[in-house]
Amino acid sequence: MNTSFGDWLRGVLAGHRLGRIIARRMGLLAAGMVLAVALSACTAARLAYNQAPTITYWWLDAYVDLDDAQSTQTRVALDQFFQWHRFNELPSYADLLRQWQALAPHDLTPAQACAQFEQARERIERAAEQTVEPFTRLALQLTPAQLEHLQRHQARGNEDFEKDFLRGDAEQRLKTRLKRATERSEMLYGTLNDEQRALLRDLLLGSPFDAQRTQAERLRRQADLLQTVRDAQAAPALAQQRLREHYARVNRSPTPGYDAYQRELVRQGCVQFSRLHNSTSSEQRAHAVRVLKGYEDDFRVLSAQR
Repeated sequence: MNTSFGDWLRGVLAGHRLGRIIARRMGLLAAGMVLAVALSACTAARLAYNQAPTITYWWLDAYVDLDDAQSTQTRVALDQFFQWHRFNELPSYADLLRQWQALAPHDLTPAQACAQFEQARERIERAAEQTVEPFTRLALQLTPAQLEHLQRHQARGNEDFEKDFLRGDAEQRLKTRLKRATERSEMLYGTLNDEQRALLRDLLLGSPFDAQRTQAERLRRQADLLQTVRDAQAAPALAQQRLREHYARVNRSPTPGYDAYQRELVRQGCVQFSRLHNSTSSEQRAHAVRVLKGYEDDFRVLSAQR
């Protein structure tokens, strides 16, 4: 699978990539607030989610080096967000996981895979909207030194992306992607056989994923975020509007041709996911049902906690 639909879907299931997808989709504070939601798909799901405000706070602090007043404000905002998320979103996630359990024992069409992707994407966008007001409040308080800190953090992330996706020859990069894709797939299905690993390799070879193009878009979004903060500070009355416009440019890039590229990534990802799923045995599908059921149970317990 590719790094758009594929990483997103496996991230929801396995808890490893959702944070990155959210980060690209929602910007700094939005990313921070929802990043820890991904932890709810880990082994210690309930404990991790209950600690999500604290974990997310430290993630945010690493990005902008919050001062004392900002720290207090941010902790309150995170508590409020996760309180809302727990009661309003987790039940929907659990319902979605139940749908996936019903689908898992059967062959899937690309259309079915994309329909599930769209439902989850809508939930992520709903959560993003809840972050506009607190992110605006924080953006208006960031100092030039904090924006420089953010730029340095972005640069380190870009180095990591380059290391993962741009260095080495084509075979080395494919080997790295295959290793990660296999590990994520096996979290859902259990051990893949040789034929499935070969299929996964072929699917990656056929993916339209372009690391250089994706990196260029990352750089555009990072610069857009910094400029959005500066624009918000220059016109505080329009700050929330500027933030919403930034979110919109993350969802639909102004770069010519990039939206078409993203749509093709999703379309191909749906094809690729369905092909890998349709190669699985009844035992592997039963494994997937058990994994999904475990996540569903965690979400329902978490959503009921007061």
